[in-house]
Amino acid sequence: MKEFFGNEVLINNQAGLEIYKAVKDLPIVDYHCHLDQKQIKEDATFSDIGELWLAHDHYKWRAMRFFGVEEKYITGQASYHDKFLKFCEILPRCIGNPLYYWAHFELRQIFGITLPINKDNAEDIYQAANKRLKELSVRKLLKLFNVEYICTTDDPVDSLGDHGVYDGIKVIPTFRPDRAYEPKDYVSELEKAIGRKINKASEYVAALEERLAYFISKGCRISDHGFNKFPSRYINDEEAEALFQRRLELTAEEKELFLGWLLVKLTKMYGKNGIAMQLHINVIRNNNLEMFAKVGKDAGFDLIGKPQDIEDLVTFFNQVKDEERPQTIIYSLNDSNLSSIAALTGAFKNIRIGPSWWFNDSLEGIKRNLAIISEYSFLGNNTGMLTDSRSFSSYSRFDFFRRILSDYIGDKVEKGEYEKEAALSLAKDICYYNSLRLLKGE
Repeated sequence: MKEFFGNEVLINNQAGLEIYKAVKDLPIVDYHCHLDQKQIKEDATFSDIGELWLAHDHYKWRAMRFFGVEEKYITGQASYHDKFLKFCEILPRCIGNPLYYWAHFELRQIFGITLPINKDNAEDIYQAANKRLKELSVRKLLKLFNVEYICTTDDPVDSLGDHGVYDGIKVIPTFRPDRAYEPKDYVSELEKAIGRKINKASEYVAALEERLAYFISKGCRISDHGFNKFPSRYINDEEAEALFQRRLELTAEEKELFLGWLLVKLTKMYGKNGIAMQLHINVIRNNNLEMFAKVGKDAGFDLIGKPQDIEDLVTFFNQVKDEERPQTIIYSLNDSNLSSIAALTGAFKNIRIGPSWWFNDSLEGIKRNLAIISEYSFLGNNTGMLTDSRSFSSYSRFDFFRRILSDYIGDKVEKGEYEKEAALSLAKDICYYNSLRLLKGE
């Protein structure tokens, strides 16, 4: 029997262990996250492990609600000490869920604590972790995990005053124009950002491009977009202008048409400026209306949407010529037709499948993602892991991924299907070099 969360956990072959040894300490390029750049700039500290783990982590909140923990111990006024104890109490019942793995990896890698997380050990873990936490700050945590790049998620009107290089860690913005898809209220905010009035749809696009130029001046190398599904048809500039003039009264169908028109404009804009584009699709947000009213968005109530119609994806990619298209990464929250999306990467230039996203960021989800990319696309240009997180302790997820990847590739080596040196090179590319090349525009 293997040691509890020992060095070999999740790796089931000797070749995998050798591969893991070669990649486990590589620098981290986190090209998509929701961390607070101000906390990095200020090198913030944490009152206790409860704050570090539970202040912003909707994965943990969701699990606690599932097991009937009262909301006061989740997003309410209970102390972080009491919240932490409640979380420890429910974690043993989460076996198989990625949260179970992440928490134990975080405990071992940050605090050097190897105890199982449960009700009996909770107080001892709390006290021991807090002793270690007194020596840590945000930047020290990032250095502990060897983080090299952090790409935060930022609205085009954001000031970006807190981005920069801190203790060698490059904190750069990501251009996320989701709110611009509905110009009704966004026009006035964009006007304030550029200092002039916007009267036409063409001026709206020009303003966004002006803000993109500002983002690039602050180090931006990547954009991001999140929506449920692609439109099934696209409109021309004249039709878009008519919708823009009626922006206060658009129907749901008209909003979708404007989204598609703007997304095409942005795609060409990114291609021209050498900015990579991320597309997060098939998510339905804020489903529990009662809880949304109480605790707001990003609190654990989002769901997997219907699978993306592959024909709509094809229609979108046909709106832009291959030579105009930026490096594009697709993440589908519903991976039931991921094979179709992966096959699409061979039909258009500069498209790749991203890592398992959100609900799929699990042991079997990552294995499935790697297998589908390998079989229906090509694993060689995969950009590996990211955190997609608001928690500074979440960098243990990279170790989770690197172990699973090493086991997956190592199994091919053990079976005589893959040469070891090629396997080592591939793993290093996926874990570090491919994402670094992405940000450098190579």
